[in-house]
Amino acid sequence: MSDDIRPILVVGSVALDTVHTPTEVASEVLGGGASYFCVAGSLFAPIQLVAVVGDDFPAAHRALLESRNIDLGGLEVLKGKTFRWTARYSGIRLEQRETLDTQLNVFAGFHPALPAAYRSSRVIFLSNIQPELQLEVLDQVEEADFVACDTIKLWLDTAHAGLERVFRRVDCVIINDEEAVQFTGQRFLPSAAHVILSYGPRAVIIKRGENGSLLFTQDRVFFAPAHPLETVRDPTGAGDAFAGGLLGAVARAGHSGDDVLRRGMLYGSVLGSLAVEDFSVRRIVQADTREIERRLSTLVDMISLNGSRAQ
Repeated sequence: MSDDIRPILVVGSVALDTVHTPTEVASEVLGGGASYFCVAGSLFAPIQLVAVVGDDFPAAHRALLESRNIDLGGLEVLKGKTFRWTARYSGIRLEQRETLDTQLNVFAGFHPALPAAYRSSRVIFLSNIQPELQLEVLDQVEEADFVACDTIKLWLDTAHAGLERVFRRVDCVIINDEEAVQFTGQRFLPSAAHVILSYGPRAVIIKRGENGSLLFTQDRVFFAPAHPLETVRDPTGAGDAFAGGLLGAVARAGHSGDDVLRRGMLYGSVLGSLAVEDFSVRRIVQADTREIERRLSTLVDMISLNGSRAQ
């Protein structure tokens, strides 16, 4: 990794996940949106993490993050228990999820406090935390080159006005198809995307799970396919790993032109496909550059008219 690549700032949750599937259970594995983003994004650029954990956070999880070129200077450790989340997946492709338990613990009182060195970060990802917390981050940073945000259905239901304020201050909104329809009231994704664009972001990326993702700008649309899957063990972190690949490509390129966003979406598809092949971040940790580029080449071949592969 080049020393010239500036770090990505990510603010979000670090959690201990317990995941049930029809055949397996993984207990208190490393989870939380920021964790998946960090491990995926660290394949492309240094990472600065702002989050909170309890004093019960396992040393092995911390060591894993530290080993990935992730700066933990913004990881606050408070007395108490770490955020815990328990879910069950079912269905032929584990497409159905039921949340069994959520214990916010120390995360309930989280307010992001950026170390001074993080405030000049040029590439920023606001994970799917409360819109009010995303705004607190934006109030602390200096002028960035590229800011992307993610969200979840809960905030559409409870903090719609806050999301509107966030969307006015970011460059890219990442949202899934059902959320885009709900937020805008539009039935079709192009119309929904243009409503979100009207708030001010330059780009809207709508995730569609195994059906890929769509990039909308004011006058262009791009489709990135999902990488074909042969196994799914844990779908939990696919979206956050996708964001890690996307912003990793932006940080590595040093700009966020449409060509970089398109390539970043393909990298995002690659990282998302890796994330679901095992519990937690295990499969992403195992991946190397050769495997990532091979999967990228497959995606390029899928959308190329002449079938030429990326080199």
